[in-house]
Amino acid sequence: MLPEVHKTGGLIGAELRGLDLTADYPDETYEAIRQAWAEHGVVFLRDQHLNAEQREAFASRFGAIRVKQELRKEPDQTRAIGEGWHTDMTCFDEPPVATILFAQDVPLYGGDTQWAGMGPAFEALSPGLRATLLGLNAIHSNVRKLGLSYEQTDPPEPSIADYDAAAGPVHPVVRLIPETGRAVLYVNPEFTMRFEGWTRRESLPLLRYLYEFGVRPEFVTRFTWAPGSIAFWDNRQVWHFAVNDYQGQRRVMNRILLAGTKPIPAVAP
Repeated sequence: MLPEVHKTGGLIGAELRGLDLTADYPDETYEAIRQAWAEHGVVFLRDQHLNAEQREAFASRFGAIRVKQELRKEPDQTRAIGEGWHTDMTCFDEPPVATILFAQDVPLYGGDTQWAGMGPAFEALSPGLRATLLGLNAIHSNVRKLGLSYEQTDPPEPSIADYDAAAGPVHPVVRLIPETGRAVLYVNPEFTMRFEGWTRRESLPLLRYLYEFGVRPEFVTRFTWAPGSIAFWDNRQVWHFAVNDYQGQRRVMNRILLAGTKPIPAVAP
């Protein structure tokens, strides 16, 4: 049985319908899910009320599980995890290939998540800028020391010197998605410190341009959660942003990250 694929936006995102993930499907079903995931960047399924064992079984069809977490925001907490555009854990040598988020308890209103597609964003840049970016690498680090925390205050912004001194893996600024052959922009506001061989001050004007460009409305899709909803995204090619607009309400999600490999740089055609 193959899922029905319905786009949620013109350039990114699709909803998969007609599946009950408590059932046992042949390999062809999961391969179709994987292909939709790689093609659309993020896919959504609704009304999938899975227990912990079933969540892990689903995730394991697509790779090795690296992280399992419950993300719980209580009514008295004001910060939300992920309330800024980012890609998960690019500060590691081998960032997760995918993130799967399972909705357990959701607020009566608010608490949506947005995703931005770095494939269409890269393709919309000028030929000259694309050629420039294809020759660059960037340093990624967790200089702000952000983690899974609902602390009430924002962490202090590091200094330029902190960014210049930050050590971390070097990733290509444009990486390849092997399943589709697509070249995608691979920097993000949370973990990209500077271009390799450049200072932070030299890097900032171009990085800021890419960050602003990457969240143009046509590159973004938005999802409203309900209990049993699933979002499964390709961490190699999308940013995401948790909208924190549900103060005084509880939100409980279960997150699974799948192990990835070192990014493969894209090359000029």
